[in-house]
Amino acid sequence: MYSDKVMDHFNNPRNVGVIADADGVGEVGNPVCGDIMKITIKVADDTVSDIKFQTLGCGAAIATSSVITEMARGMSIEDAVGITKARIAEELDGLPPAKMHCSILAADGLKAAVDDYLVKNGREPISGGPEHSDDDEHEVTCATPIIL
Repeated sequence: MYSDKVMDHFNNPRNVGVIADADGVGEVGNPVCGDIMKITIKVADDTVSDIKFQTLGCGAAIATSSVITEMARGMSIEDAVGITKARIAEELDGLPPAKMHCSILAADGLKAAVDDYLVKNGREPISGGPEHSDDDEHEVTCATPIIL
């Protein structure tokens, strides 16, 4: 059901935690399945210099949170908000259709953190809003929540 990369990021998540003096914080959740993600970032010269996450959710939610932190570190904030659900799923060698909402949540969490950073610094958000759409074609299902 899950790729080896998904299982690796679930069993060995990278960048777990919270940056205490974060420049931006993004908190997102899915009320249907109960997944909750918090992404914190440090920004230097408009580049994501550090990033951490906390996720309450299924294995796919943890894996997508973990992989987006690896993808975004070192990227410009403009490039980071361009990370899409498709890129996240591709980086994980795919996700089951019923778990694609987890990649949407991870992308939205990063976008929210970048927007928070920008607003705190008197700048306009650049994310273009959340990627999630209420008319997603896939069924949303999650396993028993796991706290990291």
